[in-house]
Amino acid sequence: MKAVVLTNLRQMEIKDVPEPSIESDTDVLLKIEKVGICGSDVHYYETGRIGRMVVEYPFIIGHECSATVKAVGASVTRVKVGEPVVVDPAAYCHECDQCRAGRENTCRNVRFLGAPGQGGGCLCEYLVMPEECCFPTNGAITLEQAALCEPLSIGVYSVKRGTLPADAHIAILGTGPIGLSVLMAAKAEKAGNIYVTDKIDTRLEAARGIGAAWTGNPDNDNIVGSIAGGDSALEPLGLDAVFECCGQQDAVDQAIDILKPGGTLVLVGTPRNERICLDVDKFRRKEIEVRYIRRQNQCVRRAMDLIASGQADIDFMITHRFGLEETRKAFDLVAVYGDGVIKAMIDV
Repeated sequence: MKAVVLTNLRQMEIKDVPEPSIESDTDVLLKIEKVGICGSDVHYYETGRIGRMVVEYPFIIGHECSATVKAVGASVTRVKVGEPVVVDPAAYCHECDQCRAGRENTCRNVRFLGAPGQGGGCLCEYLVMPEECCFPTNGAITLEQAALCEPLSIGVYSVKRGTLPADAHIAILGTGPIGLSVLMAAKAEKAGNIYVTDKIDTRLEAARGIGAAWTGNPDNDNIVGSIAGGDSALEPLGLDAVFECCGQQDAVDQAIDILKPGGTLVLVGTPRNERICLDVDKFRRKEIEVRYIRRQNQCVRRAMDLIASGQADIDFMITHRFGLEETRKAFDLVAVYGDGVIKAMIDV
């Protein structure tokens, strides 16, 4: 089969690799249809690592995908051959202390698609996954929408972890696909005013189109002053929660400034730096609560339901489409946020 293989920093090739086969009675052989390019994929492409997850070349990346079932193991009942499915990229052990505590997203033995040391990715023609990772679409969503369920499920989990009060007033700092997914999930949970920031104006326009009450570009606007910088600000008492979705120190600083005392800082973005800093004086005096998001923890079905019901009209996120042979071109575009890209989708 054909696969897109990382061979070095910013280098990838299409190679013929062995096609996987069913080995367990609960395995499902999938024909990959669509693959979305995630910011974490770009991290591996540009730097070869995320924290202590270091690529050993050659390596196949990619984890946002939809597929069609090609074959199933003897005991599989959840899906049938020929069915289109959403693929949850995480396979859990269900035996460790984290899984037993309902924290599968921090499973000590997780195998995640396209994660160095855990498993190869989905930028290939065929893949084998456990039955539990395959969610039939039942014709309710398209194959492209199915691939977008992975980032949307992170947005769903982020809002769930944020434990927002009724009609909460919140901010989302960074409106790439994850920030926009948080916005859609927050709207579905009846959040109040949602304030959104990004350095790319086309993304702010997209956020306004799906319900942001206010948008600002930190390169041009006084974010803190406009939102919570005094009596004339939009939210002079501060916000209930802030979702930091860009992995930037400046955004973390702004988040602390615009949160009300007792507010919640939800860290969703993946920083490229090994550390972020907190203003201890402000942090302590406001008694800010911090929650870090690790992937999506059993929220795939909720993401599918939001799309199928129309509560998350997610199609706008796909701004660019490429064939498998154009994957490197797609990565180079996403890496520089070129041409107004939000989500680039690969048609395998």
